[in-house]
Amino acid sequence: MAKTIQAIRGMNDCLPEVSGTWQRVESTLRQVVANYGYQEIRTPIVESTDLFKRSIGEVTDIVEKEMYTFEDRNGDSLTLRPEGTASTVRAGNEHGLLYNQQQRLWYMGPMFRHERPQKGRYRQFHQFGVETYGIDGPDIDVEVILLSARIWKAFGISDQVTLQINSLGSNEARQNYRDALVEYLKARAEKLDEDSLRRMETNPLRVLDSKNPDVQAAIADAPSLLDYLDEESKTHFSNLCERLTQAGIQYQVNSRLVRGLDYYNRTVFEWVTESLGAQGTVCAGGRYDGLVEQLGGKATPAVGFAMGMERLVLLLTTLQATDEDNRAADVYVTSMGVETYALTVAEQLRDSCPELRIMMHCGGGNFKKQLKRADKTGATVAVLLGSDEAEKQLATVKPLRGDGEQETVALSALAEKLAGLVN
Repeated sequence: MAKTIQAIRGMNDCLPEVSGTWQRVESTLRQVVANYGYQEIRTPIVESTDLFKRSIGEVTDIVEKEMYTFEDRNGDSLTLRPEGTASTVRAGNEHGLLYNQQQRLWYMGPMFRHERPQKGRYRQFHQFGVETYGIDGPDIDVEVILLSARIWKAFGISDQVTLQINSLGSNEARQNYRDALVEYLKARAEKLDEDSLRRMETNPLRVLDSKNPDVQAAIADAPSLLDYLDEESKTHFSNLCERLTQAGIQYQVNSRLVRGLDYYNRTVFEWVTESLGAQGTVCAGGRYDGLVEQLGGKATPAVGFAMGMERLVLLLTTLQATDEDNRAADVYVTSMGVETYALTVAEQLRDSCPELRIMMHCGGGNFKKQLKRADKTGATVAVLLGSDEAEKQLATVKPLRGDGEQETVALSALAEKLAGLVN
């Protein structure tokens, strides 16, 4: 017997029992972004490795340790995309969508990072993201945050997530803060773990994001980013906070909040929850005004966010905020010796009731066996067809849920009868 092949670690199957939840999540996200006038963009899964090195930063964890990178037959270095923003900017530059224009875009699809798999974090994961280009000022920052807040409202979990915001300032202000932070960290090097010591040399702001309690204690009195902001960034952040308050959005200013990608400046934000343990961030984003120019385009202001869909599904499931109908069928059509008639009836029902899931039994067997299969699909009602029904153009309707009685109806009245029973 041949050895079975299993999925690659950290790359999971989405089985029918949970696909209804995923479909609801995807549908809700599409409805929200459409409500704000955003348009979908789809980019390739594979991109040039240089795209991510130049955008994310060569000394980030993603580029150093997590990317799936390989050479193709031409010797070109290619990478499975680890995030969506760089690909969106590349597409925008390539197709002339960004220069002197305003764009409100969204994407949804698989991303890849070679991380240690754990609950809510996988090596192939799915990300939903929003990207805006060509709009300066805090009003677009507020819109993007309001859009993300409406997602929680649509799922009925607004009370389970908290908005945290911060400002990284300009590149110059960020560099000044970086120098002060490194000086502070070096004086406490003996209290830092190996990962933080490495980050201190390569990407010191990421030390602030450490989950190690000892490191957290060591940086408790570290300089605050907000004390190093340039005047323009201070004004931007002040206006952002004021407008969020006016819009009724509660938030916390978290001066330790940074992003793991090098391209962020000014506004950064995260939505966090206490319902998922260590994996508490369910949405993160901010402003990245220099990225378009960094990747070969003209200087263009930009702001957006991304959320891991696996983590969102996990949160909804944990909070029991899902009520999806994962049944395979609403109506199950059975037959005994009149398979051609049953096929015709099933097709007519699909024409008349496109909103219903109509499954026809295949493979024969007596009615008892067929009804047992019907019950397993979760169908609400079964249609029984035999020689009498076929001869007289009738159908016998048998409710499988509730207290309804079995009855025989004319074929012409079948669709209306089923719609009433299922709905």
